[in-house]
Amino acid sequence: MDRQQDTLRAMLFDLDDTLLVNSMERFVPMYFQALTRWVADLIPPERLIAALMRASYAMDANDGSGPTNAEVFAAVFYPEVGYSQEELQPIFERFYAEEFPRLRALTRPIPEARSLVEWAFGRGLQVVIATNPLFPRSAIEQRLEWAGVPVSEFDYTLITSYENMHATKAHPAYYREILAYLGRQPEECLMVGDSWEWDIAQAASVGIPGYWVTDQNAPNLGSITLVGKGDLAGLWEWLRKY
Repeated sequence: MDRQQDTLRAMLFDLDDTLLVNSMERFVPMYFQALTRWVADLIPPERLIAALMRASYAMDANDGSGPTNAEVFAAVFYPEVGYSQEELQPIFERFYAEEFPRLRALTRPIPEARSLVEWAFGRGLQVVIATNPLFPRSAIEQRLEWAGVPVSEFDYTLITSYENMHATKAHPAYYREILAYLGRQPEECLMVGDSWEWDIAQAASVGIPGYWVTDQNAPNLGSITLVGKGDLAGLWEWLRKY
């Protein structure tokens, strides 16, 4: 791990279940339910859910070679529900401003998250919130606030959202796009995340080392460079000696 510290120029943090306790298996269904209620007078629940799922699958298939994830989402979602983006956008913006904040009760901050982010900024590193870009920026900024690392206090180099990314974590193109934006080589970065597939394996596929936030045993590493694994407290103990 010491060699990694010597070349470290950028920290990439996953958000959910990394900087913030937030199980997507629980959060997404509750999010869908809240959105369904919000637009129930316009769109039947079964139609909305079907459209959200198809649009999400379309974004997940986006491979970095074409439009943004938001554009992919719009091309599938709005025709499915029978309204234009111009008609629904103000309604969705009110949802994120008024109803989405209630979902905070499903989450819990992680004490070391703020210390890690402060450390990275204090070292002059580029700091990226590398969350799977399926949500709009507003939903991500709110979750960063819930995690105690809000954009009002931290000027992140990049926050990946569906508006600015052209691939999801299902594709190496996601990490290539981040590297291009940062102007960094893979070995100058460290990806911190809880998902082996999305945060560790996919980052490693383009050469980015990872710290796996888990209490599980690592699968066969193969060519994957794993600088460590454990909770954020373990990562913090290593970095604070740097």
